[in-house]
Amino acid sequence: MAQPSTLGMLPSVGAIAPQLRFVRQDKSNAELSELKGQVVLLLSVPSLDTSTCATETRTFNQLATGLGAHVLVMSMDLPFAVKRFCETEGIANVHTGSDFRFRDLSEKWGAAIAEGPMQGVHCRSVWVIDKEGMIRYHELTPELGSEPNYDAALQAVKSLLESVSV
Repeated sequence: MAQPSTLGMLPSVGAIAPQLRFVRQDKSNAELSELKGQVVLLLSVPSLDTSTCATETRTFNQLATGLGAHVLVMSMDLPFAVKRFCETEGIANVHTGSDFRFRDLSEKWGAAIAEGPMQGVHCRSVWVIDKEGMIRYHELTPELGSEPNYDAALQAVKSLLESVSV
C-alpha cells in the first residue's frame, strides 16, 4: 500500500522545524523547542500498536544507544498506551510523544493522513533537526507499511554531531 496523502506539506530540508507540542508518557506537556541545542531524530508513526511501528521503534531504540541525539517517536497513541508499549518492549533509549492533545504534528507539520482507513493518524516520516532547529534530513517512506532507511537517518544524525565536535 502506497503512503497515503497527508493533510499538509511536510516540512522539508532547510526549513526551521515548526512548533511541536506533545504529551509525554506521564501525561505532562512538552515542546520540541525544549530540545533546542540538541540534535533531534524525530519519527512520525501511525501507531505503536502496529507491527511496522513497533519494529521501527524497537530498532531505533537499539540504534540510539550511545548515539548522542534525542530520538523522539511521535504518534496519536494515548500516553498510557505508549507507556505500556515501552515498558513491555524495554524501550529506554528513545523518547515518545503523543499528538492527541495539541495535534501540532498532524496540523502544523501536515503529517496526518488525509484519507482512507488510516485517516487522521500520522504518516511514516523521519526528520533530523540540528541544534538550531533547522531540518537537515527528511524521509517520507514510499509505503505506509515500509520501515524507514535507518542507515540514512543515522548518517544524517552522525554528520551533524561530527560537524559540531570538530
